[in-house]
Amino acid sequence: MPRFKSSHLLVAESGADREGHGLRRTMGLFQLVCFGVGAIVGTGIFVGLSDSVAQAGPGVVVSFLLAAATCVFTAFAFAELGGAIPVSGSSYSFAYAGLGEGTAFLVGWCLLLEYGVSVSAVAVGWSQYVNELLDSLVGLHLPTALSAGPGEGGVVNLPAVIVIAMAAVLLVRGVRESARATAAMAVLKLAVLVAFIAIGFTAFEDGNLTPFSPTGLAGIGAGTTAAFFSYIGFDAITTAGEEAKNPRRDIPVAILVCIGLVTLLYCAVALAAIGAIGGDAVGGRPAALSYVVNQVTGSTVGGGVIAFGAVVAIASVVLAVMYGQTRILMSMSRDGLIPRVFEKVSPKTSTPVAGTLIVAVVFALPAAFAPLDAVVNLCTIGTLATMAVVNITVIALRRREPGLARTFRVPLYPVTPLLGVGFCLYLMYETGATTWIQFAGFLAVGIALYLLYGRRSSRLAAVTPTDAAEPVREAV
Repeated sequence: MPRFKSSHLLVAESGADREGHGLRRTMGLFQLVCFGVGAIVGTGIFVGLSDSVAQAGPGVVVSFLLAAATCVFTAFAFAELGGAIPVSGSSYSFAYAGLGEGTAFLVGWCLLLEYGVSVSAVAVGWSQYVNELLDSLVGLHLPTALSAGPGEGGVVNLPAVIVIAMAAVLLVRGVRESARATAAMAVLKLAVLVAFIAIGFTAFEDGNLTPFSPTGLAGIGAGTTAAFFSYIGFDAITTAGEEAKNPRRDIPVAILVCIGLVTLLYCAVALAAIGAIGGDAVGGRPAALSYVVNQVTGSTVGGGVIAFGAVVAIASVVLAVMYGQTRILMSMSRDGLIPRVFEKVSPKTSTPVAGTLIVAVVFALPAAFAPLDAVVNLCTIGTLATMAVVNITVIALRRREPGLARTFRVPLYPVTPLLGVGFCLYLMYETGATTWIQFAGFLAVGIALYLLYGRRSSRLAAVTPTDAAEPVREAV
């Protein structure tokens, strides 16, 4: 496996931090926060809440807090690395700088689960609320054959394909347009969730919270793994490193603000939903938030508003996560680890048009034909593995590059990143043996691809020993 002498050299050689890469710096702090909220708040709370409640009952609030703790520890790591290495590759670029090319390739491979596969899962969840919205507006449902995959009694999930196509069209038009759309959708879905909380608490009854943990600690643990899916996407903020106006300052702030805001929101939504109608009524129910509002108000109008908010919210997640996926693939392509087509940026729109269209086509296929449950656990374990590596990277770079400019430093180092690793490993364990076997197979395929293609085509492999001994210190 190719070796390197300096994290600075790796970042410089990848080309990710150089001016003239074709991307434009147009995103300020507000846009970054909205982008983070856009990437996080969607299927996990609008669709996945019922699964978490089914596992943990009212104790799902604890599950959300534990999942948030995992994210907070890792958010500190992302904040430090995002400010020190403000490039588009997110976890991939951080691992490249701190742990080497081979590890970075596997991180990039796992990010296909976090970003790419989650797009498919999120798009599938979008279909549920499209049907709920149509039902509330005109009393109609899309035919099952066209709104669900074969595993759910249908033929093709057409709405899932449509939302991916719409996101792709917006992304190729330009990052400024995408950022504006994401900001508008983020504000709208936050308003809808705040309205849901207000409605739910009007019918709140203490008795609906007992028993608080009907399945004990095991249920809360399983609920935590399910709840974690609701937080996937906060690290997408770091993929905007090359398009943020002041990435060293704004990226750390945006990450921490997003985690705090989303955690408060999720806990309040869970309490409002369960307090209004009880955990048994919420657990396992499709489009649960609309159902809660319908039950509380005795009308389908409120549920229709929630369904509309969910349609917008989930569409914004597809947009933000697809953005992150294309930027990660761009970084890997610039390092020579995947085909060069992914690094090409259109001079007209300053976006990776070809890479975006390829991503849309590839991930529309599982969205069209696979059920949501088939990918959630695999997506979760891949994300947790990536987050564990990011925490380890903080430790590696602190030891080898103590002089690296850091606009934010992880507090209570090294305890915080070690706790981040520990929480990630615990939640990975909770995904179950079947998911571990699937993940092992997925990693095996990634290793084979690296050895057969990535290692041979790598730009780092072409660096001579003399070159590698002369790090470009000013690059980061």
